[in-house]
Amino acid sequence: MTPRPSTFSIVARDPEQDAVGVAVQSKFVSVGSVVPFVSADAGAIATQSFANVAYGPDGLDLLREGRSAEEVVAELTDADDEAPSRQVGVVGADGSVAAFTGDECFDVAGDIQGEHYTVQGNILENEATLDAMAEAFETTDGGLPERLLAALHAGNDAGGDKRGEQSAAMYIAKPEGGYDGGNDRWVDVRVDDHDRPIDELERVFKLYDITLLERESPAETRSLSGETAEAVLETLSELGFYDGTPSDEFDDEAAEALESFRGMNNFENHSLSVLEDAIARGWDDVDGGETAGESETAGAGDPTGEPDGEARLIEAIWQGLSRLDRK
Repeated sequence: MTPRPSTFSIVARDPEQDAVGVAVQSKFVSVGSVVPFVSADAGAIATQSFANVAYGPDGLDLLREGRSAEEVVAELTDADDEAPSRQVGVVGADGSVAAFTGDECFDVAGDIQGEHYTVQGNILENEATLDAMAEAFETTDGGLPERLLAALHAGNDAGGDKRGEQSAAMYIAKPEGGYDGGNDRWVDVRVDDHDRPIDELERVFKLYDITLLERESPAETRSLSGETAEAVLETLSELGFYDGTPSDEFDDEAAEALESFRGMNNFENHSLSVLEDAIARGWDDVDGGETAGESETAGAGDPTGEPDGEARLIEAIWQGLSRLDRK
């Protein structure tokens, strides 16, 4: 019997960043290998519910030829005898939006379109899942990654997948957005099998963001000092990067410890002064080290499941960098 993944997804465009992307969650292993298809020169497609993966490359080719999202959906489904059991969402790089939910998709199934986005799902707990996703995408501040993640969280919290959680993925393309500008793969993160895949996807994305995505330079930077400096040095000491006695002064020895931490974690995308500034601004935004994306992995090494010092440092860096626009 063909597996019937219960899935909800959002396909969206950010005209300011010239980016298009898909975020998806499913009670299905490795949903990121099946549902999302994205190309900066064409658009983004989510194919699900007895997914026809040919919809991805074929649909992107049609978008490149100048078809609108509505025309792409019509051509794909008209040529498919199994279309009544399929679901697909399409957003073109031109801004067109369309979706299709076949009459034979398992309830609750449906789709909602708005400006620059479409949400769709099948085998959902309720219709509120899609409404919550649409509202979250429309009202969340931040860039396309934050808005896509917010939509997944909102859909899951409203009811989500009737069969539960297993995997999640987020794939966003923009021109020259990939590693060293060599391709359009701006954001490409996935969780293939996890008890809380959306939480874990957010944690992995934040690491990806700090490591691989560039931000505008800050107009001014802060230095670490006072209680925050002492807390950061205690953490760096626990992690084996600092041999001194933690104090409220972030001196040259402390900076060397932070430099070692930066190198070990491949955070060279940001200068040491920008990293220090980010921690200074973001440390207090991490509530006792507990974050919205906290997961078992974030708390590795801690039997209580709470995130360790490294997880708090990384979250503080991400929070501090978040005020800066991505390039």
